[in-house]
Amino acid sequence: MSRATDLKDQTAIVTGASSGIGRAIAEGLGSAGAEVFLAGRTQEPMEQLQKKIEEAGGRAHVVLSDIREVSAVRKLVDAAMQKTGRLDIMVNNAGIEHPASIIDGEPEEWREMLETNVLALIVGCQSAARAMRSCGAEGKIINISSVASQRRDSGVYGATKHAVNAISGTLRAELEADTIRVTTILPGATVTNFARNFSPEFTGAILKMAGSDLEPVRGQRVPDEVLDQVSGRLQERFADPVHVANAVLYVVRQPIEINIEDMVVRPPHALNLKPQ
Repeated sequence: MSRATDLKDQTAIVTGASSGIGRAIAEGLGSAGAEVFLAGRTQEPMEQLQKKIEEAGGRAHVVLSDIREVSAVRKLVDAAMQKTGRLDIMVNNAGIEHPASIIDGEPEEWREMLETNVLALIVGCQSAARAMRSCGAEGKIINISSVASQRRDSGVYGATKHAVNAISGTLRAELEADTIRVTTILPGATVTNFARNFSPEFTGAILKMAGSDLEPVRGQRVPDEVLDQVSGRLQERFADPVHVANAVLYVVRQPIEINIEDMVVRPPHALNLKPQ
Protein backbone atom coordinates (compact mmCIF):
# COMPACT_ATOMS: atom_id res chain seq x y z
CA MET A 1 0.00 0.00 0.00
CA SER A 2 1.21 3.50 -0.81
CA ARG A 3 2.48 5.45 2.18
CA ALA A 4 0.32 8.34 0.96
CA THR A 5 -2.82 6.48 2.07
CA ASP A 6 -1.46 3.84 4.42
CA LEU A 7 -3.68 5.01 7.31
CA LYS A 8 -6.88 4.47 5.34
CA ASP A 9 -9.73 3.09 7.48
CA GLN A 10 -8.09 4.35 10.66
CA THR A 11 -9.68 6.92 12.97
CA ALA A 12 -7.56 9.59 14.63
CA ILE A 13 -8.18 12.34 17.17
CA VAL A 14 -5.91 15.38 17.54
CA THR A 15 -6.44 17.87 20.35
CA GLY A 16 -5.26 21.44 19.93
CA ALA A 17 -5.76 21.06 16.19
CA SER A 18 -6.55 24.69 15.38
CA SER A 19 -2.94 25.83 15.00
CA GLY A 20 0.74 25.01 15.22
CA ILE A 21 1.87 21.49 15.93
CA GLY A 22 -1.65 20.11 16.30
CA ARG A 23 -2.71 21.51 12.95
CA ALA A 24 0.35 20.03 11.23
CA ILE A 25 -0.23 16.63 12.85
CA ALA A 26 -3.90 16.57 11.87
CA GLU A 27 -3.11 17.55 8.30
CA GLY A 28 -0.43 14.86 8.08
CA LEU A 29 -2.73 12.15 9.39
CA GLY A 30 -5.50 13.25 7.04
CA SER A 31 -3.13 13.22 4.07
CA ALA A 32 -2.12 9.66 5.00
CA GLY A 33 -5.72 8.50 4.77
CA ALA A 34 -6.93 8.62 8.37
CA GLU A 35 -10.36 10.00 9.25
CA VAL A 36 -9.38 12.83 11.59
CA PHE A 37 -11.34 14.46 14.38
CA LEU A 38 -10.05 17.99 14.95
CA ALA A 39 -10.56 19.21 18.50
CA GLY A 40 -9.98 22.73 19.77
CA ARG A 41 -11.52 25.97 21.00
CA THR A 42 -11.18 28.03 17.80
CA GLN A 43 -13.63 26.94 15.13
CA GLU A 44 -12.68 28.90 12.01
CA PRO A 45 -9.10 27.62 11.55
CA MET A 46 -10.28 24.04 12.17
CA GLU A 47 -12.97 24.45 9.52
CA GLN A 48 -10.32 25.73 7.13
CA LEU A 49 -8.17 22.69 7.89
CA GLN A 50 -11.15 20.38 7.48
CA LYS A 51 -11.78 21.85 4.03
CA LYS A 52 -8.10 21.48 3.09
CA ILE A 53 -8.04 17.82 4.16
CA GLU A 54 -11.29 17.04 2.35
CA GLU A 55 -10.23 18.83 -0.84
CA ALA A 56 -7.17 16.56 -0.85
CA GLY A 57 -9.45 13.52 -0.67
CA GLY A 58 -9.33 12.95 3.09
CA ARG A 59 -11.98 12.97 5.80
CA ALA A 60 -12.13 15.32 8.77
CA HIS A 61 -14.57 16.47 11.44
CA VAL A 62 -14.48 19.58 13.62
CA VAL A 63 -15.30 19.17 17.31
CA LEU A 64 -15.41 22.50 19.13
CA SER A 65 -14.50 21.75 22.73
CA ASP A 66 -12.70 22.98 25.82
CA ILE A 67 -10.74 19.93 26.90
CA ARG A 68 -10.22 21.37 30.38
CA GLU A 69 -13.71 19.95 30.98
CA VAL A 70 -13.47 16.21 31.67
CA SER A 71 -16.83 15.60 29.98
CA ALA A 72 -15.62 17.36 26.82
CA VAL A 73 -12.72 14.95 26.40
CA ARG A 74 -14.95 11.93 26.91
CA LYS A 75 -17.53 13.28 24.48
CA LEU A 76 -14.78 13.81 21.91
CA VAL A 77 -13.76 10.15 22.04
CA ASP A 78 -17.42 9.06 22.07
CA ALA A 79 -18.09 11.15 18.96
CA ALA A 80 -15.29 9.44 17.06
CA MET A 81 -16.47 6.00 18.14
CA GLN A 82 -20.09 6.70 17.24
CA LYS A 83 -19.16 8.09 13.83
CA THR A 84 -16.62 5.47 12.73
CA GLY A 85 -16.97 2.58 15.19
CA ARG A 86 -13.31 2.67 16.14
CA LEU A 87 -10.33 4.67 17.42
CA ASP A 88 -6.80 3.90 16.23
CA ILE A 89 -4.79 7.04 16.96
CA MET A 90 -5.09 9.50 19.84
CA VAL A 91 -2.78 12.54 19.82
CA ASN A 92 -2.94 14.48 23.09
CA ASN A 93 -1.35 17.64 21.76
CA ALA A 94 -3.22 20.57 23.32
CA GLY A 95 -1.02 22.59 25.63
CA ILE A 96 -0.50 26.06 27.01
CA GLU A 97 2.35 27.87 28.69
CA HIS A 98 2.33 30.85 31.01
CA PRO A 99 6.06 31.53 31.46
CA ALA A 100 6.07 33.65 34.62
CA SER A 101 8.38 32.70 37.46
CA ILE A 102 6.95 30.97 40.52
CA ILE A 103 7.50 34.12 42.59
CA ASP A 104 5.55 36.31 40.16
CA GLY A 105 3.14 33.75 38.70
CA GLU A 106 -0.65 33.73 38.95
CA PRO A 107 -2.38 30.65 40.44
CA GLU A 108 -5.18 30.81 37.87
CA GLU A 109 -2.60 30.56 35.11
CA TRP A 110 -1.09 27.56 36.85
CA ARG A 111 -4.57 26.04 37.05
CA GLU A 112 -5.07 26.53 33.31
CA MET A 113 -1.77 24.80 32.55
CA LEU A 114 -2.51 21.91 34.90
CA GLU A 115 -6.02 21.40 33.53
CA THR A 116 -4.93 21.63 29.89
CA ASN A 117 -1.51 20.01 29.92
CA VAL A 118 -2.10 17.32 32.55
CA LEU A 119 -5.74 16.60 33.46
CA ALA A 120 -7.05 16.73 29.88
CA LEU A 121 -4.19 14.50 28.76
CA ILE A 122 -4.85 11.90 31.45
CA VAL A 123 -8.56 11.77 30.61
CA GLY A 124 -7.69 11.61 26.91
CA CYS A 125 -5.37 8.67 27.55
CA GLN A 126 -7.94 6.85 29.66
CA SER A 127 -10.82 7.42 27.24
CA ALA A 128 -8.72 6.47 24.22
CA ALA A 129 -7.36 3.29 25.79
CA ARG A 130 -10.86 2.15 26.73
CA ALA A 131 -12.16 2.88 23.23
CA MET A 132 -9.23 1.12 21.57
CA ARG A 133 -9.76 -1.93 23.76
CA SER A 134 -13.47 -2.01 22.96
CA CYS A 135 -12.91 -2.09 19.20
CA GLY A 136 -9.80 -4.30 19.28
CA ALA A 137 -7.59 -1.68 17.66
CA GLU A 138 -3.84 -1.81 17.30
CA GLY A 139 -3.86 1.61 18.86
CA LYS A 140 -1.30 4.39 19.17
CA ILE A 141 -1.57 6.97 21.94
CA ILE A 142 0.83 9.87 21.40
CA ASN A 143 1.39 12.44 24.11
CA ILE A 144 3.11 15.71 23.19
CA SER A 145 5.51 16.68 25.96
CA SER A 146 8.44 19.13 25.68
CA VAL A 147 12.20 19.27 26.00
CA ALA A 148 11.43 21.48 29.01
CA SER A 149 10.70 18.23 30.82
CA GLN A 150 14.39 17.32 30.54
CA ARG A 151 15.32 20.18 32.88
CA ARG A 152 14.68 20.55 36.59
CA ASP A 153 14.41 24.36 36.43
CA SER A 154 11.71 24.67 33.76
CA GLY A 155 9.05 26.19 35.97
CA VAL A 156 5.41 25.26 36.38
CA TYR A 157 5.05 24.60 32.66
CA GLY A 158 8.02 22.25 32.78
CA ALA A 159 6.45 20.54 35.79
CA THR A 160 3.33 19.81 33.74
CA LYS A 161 5.50 18.22 31.06
CA HIS A 162 7.38 16.16 33.65
CA ALA A 163 3.90 14.93 34.59
CA VAL A 164 3.16 14.07 30.96
CA ASN A 165 6.27 11.89 30.85
CA ALA A 166 5.32 10.11 34.08
CA ILE A 167 1.75 9.55 32.89
CA SER A 168 2.97 8.18 29.57
CA GLY A 169 5.43 5.82 31.23
CA THR A 170 2.84 4.55 33.67
CA LEU A 171 0.21 3.99 30.98
CA ARG A 172 2.77 2.29 28.75
CA ALA A 173 3.44 -0.24 31.52
CA GLU A 174 -0.28 -0.75 32.13
CA LEU A 175 -0.89 -1.50 28.44
CA GLU A 176 2.03 -3.84 27.74
CA ALA A 177 -0.33 -6.80 27.46
CA ASP A 178 -2.62 -4.89 25.07
CA THR A 179 -2.23 -4.04 21.40
CA ILE A 180 -1.91 -0.36 22.34
CA ARG A 181 1.35 1.56 22.31
CA VAL A 182 2.14 4.84 24.07
CA THR A 183 4.73 7.28 22.73
CA THR A 184 5.91 10.56 24.21
CA ILE A 185 7.18 13.15 21.74
CA LEU A 186 9.28 16.00 23.13
CA PRO A 187 9.47 18.97 20.75
CA GLY A 188 12.09 21.63 21.17
CA ALA A 189 11.56 25.27 20.18
CA THR A 190 9.07 25.21 17.32
CA VAL A 191 7.61 27.99 15.17
CA THR A 192 4.06 28.28 16.52
CA ASN A 193 1.92 30.80 18.39
CA PHE A 194 2.71 28.87 21.55
CA ALA A 195 4.88 31.73 22.85
CA ARG A 196 2.07 34.28 22.65
CA ASN A 197 2.01 34.46 26.46
CA PHE A 198 5.69 35.36 26.66
CA SER A 199 6.71 38.98 27.17
CA PRO A 200 6.50 41.20 24.06
CA GLU A 201 10.19 42.00 24.55
CA PHE A 202 11.16 38.33 24.30
CA THR A 203 8.92 37.57 21.34
CA GLY A 204 9.81 40.84 19.62
CA ALA A 205 13.53 40.06 19.84
CA ILE A 206 12.97 36.76 18.02
CA LEU A 207 10.86 38.45 15.35
CA LYS A 208 13.58 41.04 14.80
CA MET A 209 16.13 38.25 14.37
CA ALA A 210 13.90 36.97 11.57
CA GLY A 211 13.71 40.42 9.96
CA SER A 212 10.17 41.28 11.07
CA ASP A 213 9.15 44.72 12.39
CA LEU A 214 5.97 43.40 13.98
CA GLU A 215 5.48 44.55 17.56
CA PRO A 216 3.85 41.60 19.35
CA VAL A 217 1.16 41.99 22.00
CA ARG A 218 1.03 39.47 24.86
CA GLY A 219 -1.81 37.03 24.33
CA GLN A 220 -2.34 37.87 20.66
CA ARG A 221 -1.47 35.51 17.82
CA VAL A 222 1.34 36.30 15.42
CA PRO A 223 0.12 36.22 11.78
CA ASP A 224 0.91 33.07 9.82
CA GLU A 225 3.00 34.96 7.28
CA VAL A 226 5.26 36.23 10.06
CA LEU A 227 5.62 32.72 11.49
CA ASP A 228 6.59 31.54 8.00
CA GLN A 229 9.24 34.25 7.95
CA VAL A 230 10.65 33.04 11.28
CA SER A 231 10.62 29.46 10.05
CA GLY A 232 12.46 30.37 6.87
CA ARG A 233 15.16 32.51 8.44
CA LEU A 234 15.76 30.87 11.82
CA GLN A 235 15.85 27.19 10.90
CA GLU A 236 18.88 26.59 13.10
CA ARG A 237 16.96 27.78 16.18
CA PHE A 238 13.36 26.75 15.54
CA ALA A 239 11.82 23.56 14.20
CA ASP A 240 8.84 23.63 11.88
CA PRO A 241 5.56 22.05 13.12
CA VAL A 242 5.77 19.71 10.12
CA HIS A 243 8.90 18.17 11.65
CA VAL A 244 6.90 17.13 14.72
CA ALA A 245 4.05 15.92 12.52
CA ASN A 246 6.51 13.76 10.58
CA ALA A 247 7.65 12.20 13.86
CA VAL A 248 4.03 11.35 14.69
CA LEU A 249 3.53 9.79 11.26
CA TYR A 250 6.66 7.71 11.73
CA VAL A 251 5.39 6.39 15.07
CA VAL A 252 1.87 5.50 13.91
CA ARG A 253 3.27 3.63 10.90
CA GLN A 254 5.30 1.22 13.02
CA PRO A 255 4.05 -2.34 13.56
CA ILE A 256 2.42 -3.06 16.90
CA GLU A 257 5.41 -5.26 17.85
CA ILE A 258 7.52 -2.10 18.14
CA ASN A 259 7.20 0.09 21.23
CA ILE A 260 8.67 3.55 20.62
CA GLU A 261 8.73 5.12 24.06
CA ASP A 262 10.18 8.61 23.60
CA MET A 263 11.27 10.82 20.71
CA VAL A 264 12.95 14.24 20.91
CA VAL A 265 12.39 16.55 17.93
CA ARG A 266 14.32 19.81 18.09
CA PRO A 267 16.30 22.21 15.90
CA PRO A 268 20.10 21.86 15.57
CA HIS A 269 20.75 24.58 18.15
CA ALA A 270 18.84 24.31 21.41
CA LEU A 271 16.89 27.36 22.57
CA ASN A 272 16.34 27.39 26.32
CA LEU A 273 13.00 29.11 26.98
CA LYS A 274 13.13 29.76 30.70
CA PRO A 275 10.28 31.21 32.75
CA GLN A 276 10.23 35.00 32.63
